[in-house]
Amino acid sequence: MQNIRAAAVQMISSTDPDANINTMKRLVRQAAKQGADWVLLPEYWPLMGRKDTDKLAFAEPLVGGNFSETRYARFQTTLSETAAECGVVLFGGTIPLRSPEAGKVMNTMLVYDRDGTQIGLYHKMHLFGFSGLGERYAEADTISAGGDVPKLAADGVPLAAGVCYDLRFPEFFRAQQPFDVLLLPAAFTYTTGKAHWELLLRARAVENQCYVIASAQGGEHESGRRTFGHSMIIDPWGEILDVLPEGEGIVIADLDAARLQSVRTRLPALQHRLLK
Repeated sequence: MQNIRAAAVQMISSTDPDANINTMKRLVRQAAKQGADWVLLPEYWPLMGRKDTDKLAFAEPLVGGNFSETRYARFQTTLSETAAECGVVLFGGTIPLRSPEAGKVMNTMLVYDRDGTQIGLYHKMHLFGFSGLGERYAEADTISAGGDVPKLAADGVPLAAGVCYDLRFPEFFRAQQPFDVLLLPAAFTYTTGKAHWELLLRARAVENQCYVIASAQGGEHESGRRTFGHSMIIDPWGEILDVLPEGEGIVIADLDAARLQSVRTRLPALQHRLLK
């Protein structure tokens, strides 16, 4: 692995995609000005609707690198153009893509290289469900689960990726080994985030001896939903290098190849695995 400066964007996305696009661009530009090579966006960055079904009206067809019909791919076009403008590898949080199932979308992370070319994608597999304390969430009502474990790389660095609820399934990330960096865009609720967000992120970093970049939604949304925030970057020893508790902004840190190698050499746990 080479040394990389990575940033994670934290937003409080609204019901207005235009406003969210403007916020995203501003924060990615801010990260680029601070020397970021990679930038990760949060889950649902283009839209946090008043109702879960609101995203259906904004679902786009997957267009890859063909933006001739930009009116049908506004989010994808924006991600591509922003990556190229800022000269960063842009991990596009998630956007809603059309699903084969009626009344549902795919919740998809797209990855764009520095020239704006799409170089990877992942459709969220584990769908969040929670009820209690006056809250209820059922992503399976409006989202189709992806079927493929991601296989991603950027700048020659092998990556693992998940989205939000995926974080709770360690075997999902073990299925992506070997990798040096784990990317996790999310919109954790305040309730579950306060209890488990940092705990789970640091556990994934320690057990996989990898860097973790986690980008979150972080505040109160127009629907009344409150997201936990605490976007952070964690090193392979489980140490938090930067964190933003709430509000919009960025976290940024250097991913040090020597640090990664040192942890894996001193405690070669990945080599000691018996079940692979």
